[in-house]
Amino acid sequence: MRFGAIEAGGTKFVLAVGTKDGEILEKTSIPTEHPDTTIEKIYEFFKNKNISSIGLGCFGPIDLDKDSKTYGYITMTTKEEWKFFDIVSALKEKLSVPIFLDTDVNAAVLGEAQFGSAKDVKSALYLTIGTGIGGGYVVDGNLLHGMMHPEMGHIYLQRRFDDDFEGHCSYHKTCFEGLASGPAIESRWKQSSKDLPKGHPAWDLEAYYIGLALSKYILILSPEKIILGGGVMSQKHLFPMIHKYVQEILAGYIHSDHIISEEIEDFIVSPGLGDESGIKGALALAILG
Repeated sequence: MRFGAIEAGGTKFVLAVGTKDGEILEKTSIPTEHPDTTIEKIYEFFKNKNISSIGLGCFGPIDLDKDSKTYGYITMTTKEEWKFFDIVSALKEKLSVPIFLDTDVNAAVLGEAQFGSAKDVKSALYLTIGTGIGGGYVVDGNLLHGMMHPEMGHIYLQRRFDDDFEGHCSYHKTCFEGLASGPAIESRWKQSSKDLPKGHPAWDLEAYYIGLALSKYILILSPEKIILGGGVMSQKHLFPMIHKYVQEILAGYIHSDHIISEEIEDFIVSPGLGDESGIKGALALAILG
């Protein structure tokens, strides 16, 4: 049996066909253009591929409430052409297969839980730190939903005593995304994160804010694994700095099997699937239904 997978992003859509074992048989990417153009290109890729269903990990916000009149819609996105676009119905109409929808970050954590670095734990948190910051959480195979999907990038953080940056988020200024996303780094330091050397003070401050946010998630969600992906986290030297700040901020309060004190390198990790967490998570959405 073959399944379709779509990782829908604000810049590009990744499309794939895979098996129930998580093997990707064929993959391509297309630019995110006008919805009509994009849907037509998706149809051209998947037609005659003999797929039984499609998993869709989508940028948002999206409506995941199946009882809602706007279920399957991309809602208040900054991409004007995609605002209140019914992406699920559009795909069903063109492809005539079931579409299983979730956020792009929930798809990523599901991919890691099924095929990656969270295979051996019951609960995992995935954060993507890049152009924006988003989070997904899985526990006992179930993805976290509620009134809507989690918006973990928008928790408020207290600025460090030596930081007077006003914040980059247009809604909240000094939320996690406003202080630690890629655009926040560039706005604060007037340089892209890609151009900042390892010894630059930007990285210590970045690690502090990530560590502060992770400490809050650890106390609230108590995940057994934390996975950090996204463009900013390609700076691998951040990980030991984040580990140090998490330990300092939690101050010895968490004693579960010495995970924080002694095994933190195996607790806060990079994606086991590399840049395929999202597309393999979309594949898992299709497989699991």
